[in-house]
This record gives sequence, C-alpha cells and structure tokens, in this order.
Amino acid sequence: MPKKYAARLQSLESSKIILDGRTVAYTLKKSPRARHARLEVRAESGLTVILPIGYPLSRAPEIILDKKRWVTAKLDLFQRGRASYPSDGHSVQYLGRTLKVAQRVGGDSKNKTALNGDELVICLKSDDDAKEAVEAWLKNQAKTLIQAIAEKHSLKIGVNYRALRIRSARTRWGSCSPRGTLSFNWKLVMAPPVVIEYVVVHELCHLKELNHSPSFWKLVETHCPGWRAQRKWLRANEIALAC
Repeated sequence: MPKKYAARLQSLESSKIILDGRTVAYTLKKSPRARHARLEVRAESGLTVILPIGYPLSRAPEIILDKKRWVTAKLDLFQRGRASYPSDGHSVQYLGRTLKVAQRVGGDSKNKTALNGDELVICLKSDDDAKEAVEAWLKNQAKTLIQAIAEKHSLKIGVNYRALRIRSARTRWGSCSPRGTLSFNWKLVMAPPVVIEYVVVHELCHLKELNHSPSFWKLVETHCPGWRAQRKWLRANEIALAC
C-alpha cells in the first residue's frame, strides 16, 4: 500500500469487546476512501474497524457483533498459525524453505551464523538468545537480497528510488513514499524468491504510479507477469510469515 494512502487512515482509539466470553481488543480507524464500514483482521495488528468519515463511532461494537463468527474464526486461525509455525528454535523459514537450526555454544569471541545446506548453524560465544541471532541473520539476508532485486528492476522499470529500508512493519510487506523511499518487511525473506520479487516490483511501480489504477497494474504485469499468483501466496501465508 502506498504510504500516501496509508497516511489517510486516521487511527482514532483502541477498545475492547467481549465475544463468546473472550476479550478482543480492536482499533478504530476512519478513512475518506471507505464507502462502508468494514472489518480487518491481521496476524500482527489484530482486529481493526475501518469507518467512513462521519460514521458514528458508537456503532463499532454493533458491526463487530454482526460479524462475530467471522472475527472469532479469523482470530482462531491466526492463533493456530502461531502455534504451528516453526519458530521454536529448532527450525526457521528462509526463501520458502525450512531450515533446521543448529545451536552451538563456545569458541570464538563473536556470535556467528552460517548457512550450511538446509541447516542454519548458530555459533554463540555463550548461552545467549539464539532467536535473536537467527533474526539478525534473516534481517541481514533480507537487506542484501531485496537491495539486489530493487537495483535490477529499477533499471528495467526506469525509476530511481531515494532510499531503501528494511523494517519490522506490522501490516504491510512493502511501501513507497511520495519522496521515493522504499520500505520492506524483513520477514519477506521467509517467502519464496518469486514472491519477494513481486513485492519489490510492486513498490517500484509506485514510483511511476502512486495508486492502484489500471495503469499501475498494467506496469506490474509487464515486469512481473505472475504477480497474481504471488499475491495469492502472500495472502494465504500471511499468518505464518507474520508470526
């Protein structure tokens, strides 16, 4: 989503509601583009109620209760995804593959992480947190890979970006500011390379079309013909990647 549009979503307040004995937190947002009230459930940000400008905030609980089954089903699905996702210290996702994590303690004065086939070897100087070491390695890999993809496709598309940042975004895989700064979620490095490439191309195309008009999607189609399949993969695997 372009940063320009994201800024138009006004976060108003956070609240809670009881659904079948479960306390569910939610965020209220208003959007000038929204024609109707709608709900959004994300793996990291949870439940959000998006309302048109002028819509009574007091009706938010009514909207949630009307879609109670859908909301609870989504939340349960995300919870199961977190429970089953291989981030227990024994394995991790990288470029669509599952790597076995091998932790070793002692030796050198610095922590080291190295990929050896389908095994990610973590050498710690002491009994430090291996999870932090794995995350640091993934972030570094994400920066290197995404930077290379952006440089390659920016030449093909004929655009220049001002800066490229790797962040821990809560709800977006990538964004493009009007000033030409590209930002990407480091967890993209867990997805297959073709999916990462689609997200990078998507944001680069926003440097020419800062919208989601037919012209924008035509540009994406030109430089990433399989974008529909990649977007579908992202939506289907959102839970696993976000956890």
